[in-house]
Amino acid sequence: MADDDWRAALDAVAVGSTPLVRLRRVVPDGAGEVWLKLESGNPSGSYKDRLAVAIVRGALDRGDVAPGDRLVEYTGGSTGTALAHVAALTGLRFTAVSSDAFAPVKLRSMAAYGAEVLVEPSHGGGITPDLIARVRDRAYALGAEPGSWYTDQFGNADIRPGYAPMGTEIAEALDGRLDVVCAGVGTGGALMGALDGLDAAGLAPDAVGLEPAQSPFLTTGAGGSHRVEGIGLGFTPPFLDRDRVAEVRAVDQADAIAMCRRLAAEEGLLCGPSTGLNVVAAVGLAVERGPGSVVATFGVDTGAKYLDGDLFA
Repeated sequence: MADDDWRAALDAVAVGSTPLVRLRRVVPDGAGEVWLKLESGNPSGSYKDRLAVAIVRGALDRGDVAPGDRLVEYTGGSTGTALAHVAALTGLRFTAVSSDAFAPVKLRSMAAYGAEVLVEPSHGGGITPDLIARVRDRAYALGAEPGSWYTDQFGNADIRPGYAPMGTEIAEALDGRLDVVCAGVGTGGALMGALDGLDAAGLAPDAVGLEPAQSPFLTTGAGGSHRVEGIGLGFTPPFLDRDRVAEVRAVDQADAIAMCRRLAAEEGLLCGPSTGLNVVAAVGLAVERGPGSVVATFGVDTGAKYLDGDLFA
């Protein structure tokens, strides 16, 4: 694939400009406004498309990879699906190291885009720090092989700027009215990148990071097994700037799952567990801040990825 071809392919990807919707029925009377950035509108169904385009464009621009080379990443599925999609567009190969602890639809989605999907067994233990370490080490080893390049979703400098437009879009949609932004923390790139975009638009809302109460590493220093994919990985996220984040809160995964069901049945929004967790916290903040306050959070991905499990059972 010629240079002009992959550039044209990336320029044509319909990433971003996703809707921002106000939640009403799940927000109690007397609370502030809660707004949800619906990132499921991106091509592979999550905000990870922003990350994937930024990573691949940067790598191709610098010559870190060329069409025909292989990208490697360890992933719960959304990052991997996004990378598989962008790799297919740009003539790259992609190997995802994942696990049976993650939603089966995500594994099939990566494979559908042509990715090689290597599955580490969880042995029924859920998403644990040990499992994350195993998939990470396997990805590191594969990325060191000739003709391969480890995309490094936990350290790639292109990621944070890739998410900045999300903040800019929120600022424009709310016409500058925003008191708090909250989001679950995986790499920390989405929250920090969105804050960069908000800062560039002249807004400086309070920022609240979130994690599952079952794996409260950032709030207590102890990781654990949980079901909220993409966050709560049992180590300090490399992009998270604790000086910019006012606080980190832990949200019970049972509350997150219950909120997913409410969002579908009451707001008509089919969302995954990390979005449910985000909304639980956003509603809590809107209650605390009271009338007149404005809280925004991210609709990370589509709940269609979780229909094989018991999320909506």
